[in-house]
Amino acid sequence: MSLLSERVLNMSTSATLAMAAKTRELKAQGKDIIGLSLGEPDFNTPDYIKEAAIQAINENYNSYSPVDGYVELKEAIITKFKRDNNLSYTLPQIVVSTGAKQALANVASVMINKGDEVILPCPYWVSYADIVELFEGVPVEVKTTIDTDFKMTPEQLEAAITPKTKMIWYSSPCNPSGSLYSTEELRALADVLQKHPDIYVVSDEIYEHINFTTDGHASMAQFKDMFDRTITVNGVSKAFAMTGWRIGYIGAPEVIARACNKMQGQITSGANCIAQRATITALNQSPSKVKYMIDEFKIRRDLVLDLLSEIEGFKTNTPEGAFYVFPNISYYFGKTLRGKTIHNATDFSLYLLEEALVATVTGDAFGNPDCIRISYAASQAQIIEAIKRIKEAVS
Repeated sequence: MSLLSERVLNMSTSATLAMAAKTRELKAQGKDIIGLSLGEPDFNTPDYIKEAAIQAINENYNSYSPVDGYVELKEAIITKFKRDNNLSYTLPQIVVSTGAKQALANVASVMINKGDEVILPCPYWVSYADIVELFEGVPVEVKTTIDTDFKMTPEQLEAAITPKTKMIWYSSPCNPSGSLYSTEELRALADVLQKHPDIYVVSDEIYEHINFTTDGHASMAQFKDMFDRTITVNGVSKAFAMTGWRIGYIGAPEVIARACNKMQGQITSGANCIAQRATITALNQSPSKVKYMIDEFKIRRDLVLDLLSEIEGFKTNTPEGAFYVFPNISYYFGKTLRGKTIHNATDFSLYLLEEALVATVTGDAFGNPDCIRISYAASQAQIIEAIKRIKEAVS
């Protein structure tokens, strides 16, 4: 028996790990690397949330917390779901986890059987396919393009469904593309699913509040005929600049939530007690409290798109949420830049790191080999300098 399972050895994150290692190596050499690869806000956690954490420490919250979260936090999540999404959940339908990633792993562990197929609209968040495979499921990639804003159509969904299809996993707003599904687009997908009543949906809404449209956020669970078939995943990492606090949660059919609670009880048990108390305050406040971050992200998005439009070979759309752009850079495939031949997005991303000293992420990590992900969770000055370097490196 091998020390590591074949599934672990074959996880698709090798390219991103190699890029991260190369970035560390160059920084250790004293190189001035500008990071446009991070998937976390560059803002500090708001003071009112930090003050809630300090209060919890002073009130001696230091014991094990309930596996599925403090009742007060679950009540705050229920209030948030109703206020922001018009979704009505009960206490047994909520499970708090150590980040949204654990919430996704919980769902996979209790729902996916060997050979079950999980539809993933491409591009998708880097861990989706690996989590599915870790629990012996089969990721089914549905390819989308920049011309359709990287969104899956009802026709594509119908064509991807087989008798083995168990679930669909998607994020809106999407990491890495910043695309988001409107109410009408989700309804069209839901209409397809009405013909397949045994398929469940994981709706990853971690970037919910980082939305630049005037239409607001749409949730698959808002449709009465999909509520009992949807697991809504969310957390406080992105909108509240609380990535390191590690609090995620689900709203789900009770039987699924209870199963996730049992599984989590054998893996990590309850999430950090201080972070949970702070999250109560974060969720009970109006989302308008963090609008200053969203406003700044929109300014940066427009800045990035404007600067990239001046570079030949970068094809962009206009992402409507999150803090990423996902340009198609296949124009450079087969070309030689400064003596280095670019075969794919991984080569291009590595080239930018070595020659422009700018860290990005290859689209291969997200199921799209024609693009790279550029994060604008960086200052405007860093963005301007980074894209200036990129332009010089490809000219």
